[in-house]
Amino acid sequence: MAYALFYQDAKLSKAYPTEADVWKLARKSGLVVDATSDDEKASPRPVLDNDYEIRPCQLDPDEDPAKNKADADREARLEPKLSS
Repeated sequence: MAYALFYQDAKLSKAYPTEADVWKLARKSGLVVDATSDDEKASPRPVLDNDYEIRPCQLDPDEDPAKNKADADREARLEPKLSS
């Protein structure tokens, strides 16, 4: 089963092997915010901003989720790191 980022019914990302891979992409893209409820004030949980969703998806023809993940991991390693 492959997963992707969606807004309403539009698939916004490539397909990835796991839901965790798409969460990583969404976090890197600034689409994840911390939300709290009255019961969770001490530990906020991450949620997607603006009604984005991560859900199972159909693969496009010739799409390879493992290759998409490898490409994203390689790009992340090549990006310059900003010092704080």
